[in-house]
Amino acid sequence: MNANMSSDPKVDDMQSRAILQKIARKALIMRGLLFEFSSQALAELAQIKEPAKIDLTTQVRDLRDLLWASIDNDDSEDLDQLTFAKELSSGKTRILVAVADVDALVKKNSAIDQDACHNTTSIYTAAQIFPMLPLQLSTNLTSLNLNQDRLAIVVDMTIGPDGSLLESDVYRAAVRNHAKLAYNSVGAWLEERAPIPQAVTAVDGLAENLLLQDQAAQKMKSLRHAQGALSLETIEAKPVFEGERISGLLAEENNRAKEIIEDFMVAANGVTVRYLTARNIPSIRRVVRIPRRWDRIVEIAAEHAFKLPKSPSPRKLEMFLNMMKKADPLRFPDLSLAVIKLLGNGEYVAELPGVEATGHFALAVKDYTHSTAPNRRYPDLITQRLLKAAIEKRPMPYSLEELDFLAENCTKKEDAVVKVERQVGKSAAALLLESRIGERFDAMVTGASEKGTWVRLLDIPVEGMLKSGSKGLDVGDRVMVELACVDVEQGFIDFIRR
Repeated sequence: MNANMSSDPKVDDMQSRAILQKIARKALIMRGLLFEFSSQALAELAQIKEPAKIDLTTQVRDLRDLLWASIDNDDSEDLDQLTFAKELSSGKTRILVAVADVDALVKKNSAIDQDACHNTTSIYTAAQIFPMLPLQLSTNLTSLNLNQDRLAIVVDMTIGPDGSLLESDVYRAAVRNHAKLAYNSVGAWLEERAPIPQAVTAVDGLAENLLLQDQAAQKMKSLRHAQGALSLETIEAKPVFEGERISGLLAEENNRAKEIIEDFMVAANGVTVRYLTARNIPSIRRVVRIPRRWDRIVEIAAEHAFKLPKSPSPRKLEMFLNMMKKADPLRFPDLSLAVIKLLGNGEYVAELPGVEATGHFALAVKDYTHSTAPNRRYPDLITQRLLKAAIEKRPMPYSLEELDFLAENCTKKEDAVVKVERQVGKSAAALLLESRIGERFDAMVTGASEKGTWVRLLDIPVEGMLKSGSKGLDVGDRVMVELACVDVEQGFIDFIRR
């Protein structure tokens, strides 16, 4: 649907959610992704009536009395992890991360598992979420829901006063979520911008526990970045609806509550890989290779009077990013986006123990996987099955050949999902910009290749193609553009240079 095709824009405007849902389904089909579950999976689902039975044995610890809490998005119902902290002597902190035992109900090669393996992730489009697992599982029976007893895999870590990892273990446990918390309200409280959330005060001792988690996370964050983890900050825009009408784009901001989860999950993912490696078990790792376009990153730094070495160095790049964040925090997300594009995409790789790990350049670590969101990501479910086999000393559920195939499939499908989410996001932005054709905007170049040049507006979280005037431009350049046209159906937003 072109911007000029609608005879009554107000009618289309009121139907914007339905329009975006239709676009999303079409985009999924085009990229070979499922938008609904198979009849076989639904038949299996009908036989699953209750959560996995908790059978307390020597291999399943009872940790239900700990002050577990979930922190997630305001509207999240698929709760994958809980966190807990305990203060130890000599400035040490014990951090526990409980991850939902999804494998307890979703068995390998079942129809539900095959559907999950097809898309490999939940798909979050502007007007509709397409979950990896049926909602009866992901938001209920395999979710770590409030006041419900659930099976979990626990990553148990001891953190030193400097944020370093001193000890770790992985085991199965029964857990209970005592508080369902949201990033924004907890973050505002931790940053002293708002009062303590009622959901926190309702549980004795939880406030103190969250403050301890926050302190530990900040130490872990500082150490990670001192070791070269990159301070990248992009603008994630979510559409805002008034009824069925899209009314705006809301840029999501980082906060201290999000950092608790981020830093704990990064640490837990590293522990998971090392746990498997120590038992001579292969794993699917999440890697970001050494950037091929490091030379352009060097040029961007030089434009800001910062000299990066010729050989890629995450530590030096982190120094540059820190300098730029302090110098221009409002524009820093745009610079971050340019660097992210030049770093290249992450991918999944099956790796054997003892083989030199590819590593994750942006996190400045060698050992990293995805393991903490098995309701939403298939690699995490694969890793969970490997972990449970390792814990219980059972034969491995996957051969290396299977892991190679699955890693490649997860990478391909993730790339397809990202393209769908971007397209529908652009369709949402196009709906908003239909009435602003001819207006001029400050922008930054975020992509430059033979396929075309892309720019992101600095004042509105929108990206589009530069259809003319791209000669001589490269990633990171600032430019004035004019909105030329939009195509809501295709998710096209086209600019010309001014």
